[in-house]
Amino acid sequence: MDIATVGGLGGCAAAVIYGIVSGDQGFAALGNFWDMPSFLIVVVGALMCMLIQSDGIAGWIGSLKTFLIAIKSPHYDITEIINKVIELANVARKEGLLQLEEAAGDIDNEFMKKGIMLIVDGTDQELVSSILETEIGAINGRHSAKAAFWEAFAGMGPAWGMIGTLIGLINMLKLLDDPSSIGPNMAVALITTLYGSLIANWLCIPVSVKLRAINSSEIQMMSVISEGILSIQAGENPRVIEEKLKSFLSPENRSGMGEEEGGSGGEA
Repeated sequence: MDIATVGGLGGCAAAVIYGIVSGDQGFAALGNFWDMPSFLIVVVGALMCMLIQSDGIAGWIGSLKTFLIAIKSPHYDITEIINKVIELANVARKEGLLQLEEAAGDIDNEFMKKGIMLIVDGTDQELVSSILETEIGAINGRHSAKAAFWEAFAGMGPAWGMIGTLIGLINMLKLLDDPSSIGPNMAVALITTLYGSLIANWLCIPVSVKLRAINSSEIQMMSVISEGILSIQAGENPRVIEEKLKSFLSPENRSGMGEEEGGSGGEA
């Protein structure tokens, strides 16, 4: 569970609620901001439009479920990945590529394990590079599509909020001869705009940005692994591989890299 995401969502909700209850009515004012017809127009309308855009009901549900990924926000430790690659490079340099098959049994990362098994099986380097790049591209495409879903959803919220506002204004104008109906109808018209803005700015835009950030981290991790695997297959010195892979890290993170991983194979 990502504390930053959960805390951010909760903090936004708390700020809005505080703004509502800080007036003279107190918590009784919360009832002024609930209207079932407005909720149905905005939320259900926006969701149904996203269903139209999705690849069937299963794709729509799958895209909505990616909200859980934003909440969990998986962490990718690039430094740990680099250290593992250097460890494998030392094994390959000292004992040969075939010994990597045994080392692959302790690898939890499926992408790294796949790359290791490809070079152990003697697959041509260009083919290994092509396979790994294809997988990276496919994963990036799938993840980008999920983020794009939330971006489109963010646009639908305010759009359906405006539709609800227009409905409320039309109802108000139809009843101008009854002054007592103007206030309630105007309130309903404005509530739909509020719902649409909340959908976009409180939920959809932050989730889409978070998903793209998670995807960027995963793609970076996979690129590090791919570069490392190809360098191991090419027989490069572990120290050279380490320096090459450090280029993926920010300067402050490079200092946290251990020296022993590359040093043990540097004189072999």
